[in-house]
Amino acid sequence: MENKGSRHTEDPNKPHKPIEHDYAHHQDDPGPSPQAVKEYNDKGAGPAMKWIIPIVVIVLLILWFIFFRNNTTK
Repeated sequence: MENKGSRHTEDPNKPHKPIEHDYAHHQDDPGPSPQAVKEYNDKGAGPAMKWIIPIVVIVLLILWFIFFRNNTTK
């Protein structure tokens, strides 16, 4: 059983389509709408990750300094 119908047809080396201003003219192959391009996303994972990753790194560094700083092979 093969899935032949769902194939990605865009070439990643081509430039993206410009923002659509005349949808009726390009109805068969429209570009993205201005609202989709200029939408502000403050509810994604980015704002959370920019705080979580540095805190985790600092905690891991503190634990490393406490437990493994003087661990030398003899």
